[in-house]
Order: sequence, then structure tokens, then C-alpha cells
Amino acid sequence: MSCRPDWLVARPIAHRGLHDRAAGRIENSRQAALAAVERGFAVECDVQLSADGEAMVFHDFTLDRLTAEKGPVRARKAAELEKIRLEDSTDGVLALPAFLDLVAGRVPLVVEIKSRFDGDLALTRRVAEIVAGRRARIAIKSFDPDAIAYLRENGAALGIADVPFGIVGESAYSEAEWPNLPADKRTELPNLLHYQRTRPDFLSWRVDDLPDAAPFLCRAALGLPVMTWTVRTPAQRANAGRWADQIVFEGFVP
Repeated sequence: MSCRPDWLVARPIAHRGLHDRAAGRIENSRQAALAAVERGFAVECDVQLSADGEAMVFHDFTLDRLTAEKGPVRARKAAELEKIRLEDSTDGVLALPAFLDLVAGRVPLVVEIKSRFDGDLALTRRVAEIVAGRRARIAIKSFDPDAIAYLRENGAALGIADVPFGIVGESAYSEAEWPNLPADKRTELPNLLHYQRTRPDFLSWRVDDLPDAAPFLCRAALGLPVMTWTVRTPAQRANAGRWADQIVFEGFVP
């Protein structure tokens, strides 16, 4: 079942919220989300799994870059993670249910499921549980086609058949940047060879890789909306305006 609502790319999408570390608004934080909501921008956030199976709004697999703590996010329980303060901020790490309550459906929310490409779908299932029954404009995306294929196959049973599912992609997956990616995925992902099982409702493509055949054909021939990440410069914005339907931006206010 395809789901391509107009709201999906109607407004620019704030990458991990409208974050500004100098102003105390850290990526994926409460303040970053609220700043985007106040300006009417859609919000993109990332989720990682806690030790006790909760979806936590956090980009990295480890705590090291954004907090004073060290080690994997997945080694800590949700209650412990919620007490950890983000550096240069008064905000802590939020669980996805609290993040959804914070946004409260006022703007669209795009949830990116982070993956190690190890076949573990626990986070995907938890995100589906959280999103099911929410009367809000929510989309789910991932680099991992296995996550999106699972949602596509089981969307009705999970209660999220009306939620748009998307693939995040780029033109090449180097071993240096993607050390955990199986070799076969390096061919499958940039060419969307998973299309028959994922049947994405939208694509989110790396802006510096545009134009690229896969998103071009999906947009031109299949009518798939294409959002593009991460737009930071006027040149990138101009490129996005030619080859995509909406920007995922940071570092400026469109």
C-alpha cells in the first residue's frame, strides 16, 4: 500500500531539529525540536535502541560525541539515558514517545531508524509500536532496506499501513565510511535493488550525489517524492531545487 501525502515534502525539514550548539540547542534535543516547531519546519530525528528495548532519540551508536559519558547507547537502559545531559545544553536524551508528545503533531516528523545492518529488527518493531495509533503526520525512513521491507510487509498488522516509509540513500558506500556494511549491500543500496521488497513511498538522498540515476528515475517515472540531505550551503540548496522536492537542512534558516 503506497502512502505519499502532500505534507511529506510541503515544508523544509530541520535535520535533527533546528539545532545550534552555540545557542544550547543540541541535535535531536528538546530545544532543537521546539525551535523547528515554532518556525513551522518539519522535524527529522534519529533513533537508537536502549538496553531495555526503548527507541531513544539519538544519532550516534555511542554517547561519546554528544555527552560526557562513554560507550554504546545500547548498553544503557532508557531511564539511565534520559538522565544523561547533552553537552552544552540543559536537555537530556529523550525517548521517542516523549519526543512525539513534545512535537504533538504540530509539524510533520520524519523518524530515521539507525541500523548496523545486522538483521536485528528490534528497534524497527519498537518504532512501529510507538507510531501506531498516533494521530500525527509521521514518516519513517532508514538506510537499511531490511527495516523498511519489514514495515512494508507487516504495516497493516502493526497498525501503521497509512505511515509513509522511505529509503535513505547515496550514490556509493565506501568501506572506509561503512565498515560494517556487507559487500553485497554496497551494490544493492545505491542502485535500489531492494525496490521490490521495500517499495518506498519516498527517498531521502545525499545532496552532493544529485543528480543520480536512482532518485531521478524514481521521481520522474514513479512519482516518488525525493528529499535531500544535508543541505548547508546556497550551492547545495540550488542543486536540491533542481533535482529534489524538499531539503533536509541545517546551519541556516530557509
